[in-house]
Amino acid sequence: MKRKRYSVEQIVAAVKQHELGMSVSDITRKMGIAEGTFYRWKKDYGGMEVDQVRELKQLREENERLKKLVAELSLDKAMLQDISARKW
Repeated sequence: MKRKRYSVEQIVAAVKQHELGMSVSDITRKMGIAEGTFYRWKKDYGGMEVDQVRELKQLREENERLKKLVAELSLDKAMLQDISARKW
């Protein structure tokens, strides 16, 4: 089954509809998603506006990139320390 991608606006709109009183089953049926997906969206994006969600997503991507960079530099440092510890 092909996986659908929903935009930030669609996700926030679905969560807001639930906050306004629409039932979860109606929202999930309309969007074609599982209830678990909706509750995950609600946990992650509940009470947020579209611009806040975009900023959160951007910060998570930058954090992931920086973690990879730190891991690579740590490996380089360990490798250099190992080489310098050897007696030539």
